[in-house]
Amino acid sequence: MRLHEQLLNWPNILTLIRISVIPLLVVFYYLPVSWGHTVAAGIFAAASFTDWLDGYLARSLKQTTKLGAFLDPVADKLMVCIALVLIVAEPTFQFSSVTSAVMTIPAAVIVAREIIVSALREWMAEVGARASVAVTGMGKIKTVVQMLALVVLLYCHSTTHVAFVFLAYVLLYVAAILTIWSMFIYLKAAWVQLAR
Repeated sequence: MRLHEQLLNWPNILTLIRISVIPLLVVFYYLPVSWGHTVAAGIFAAASFTDWLDGYLARSLKQTTKLGAFLDPVADKLMVCIALVLIVAEPTFQFSSVTSAVMTIPAAVIVAREIIVSALREWMAEVGARASVAVTGMGKIKTVVQMLALVVLLYCHSTTHVAFVFLAYVLLYVAAILTIWSMFIYLKAAWVQLAR
């Protein structure tokens, strides 16, 4: 299949849209207006929905492509990592130094896991065992909790009620725990190859 034919299917178009809205996410997050964070959270939520939708369409329309298999995880990791950078770099709540520390720990765990699992999948593909580290049920649960946490955190601003902020922190820590758990599931599945 030619490149333009791969690009012009709905799953890949949605993935490219997800990548292209990242600058808008950053711009709206930093806009000095009361509704900037709300729009940024909305953009992230919509992009997270397209993550599920493009996979569903690729399978149901039988439009899975090598380009899509490459672009989809890239889009996901770009969205997640940039959202984490935004919320860690701009502590908008009281006690900002404490907030920065509290946010940096789960953010660092999530980014580190993404790097490790991406490297693991690349290596497993090279040895012809990519299927053994395919996305698991735990990985999907982790993704849902992580996306929900990031939507809530992107929405939060200096006047957000403290209970809502606390909920966002709890969700992010749960996502970080699930992230570690799912990483160990992938490492266990790959151990036969790694131990050779």
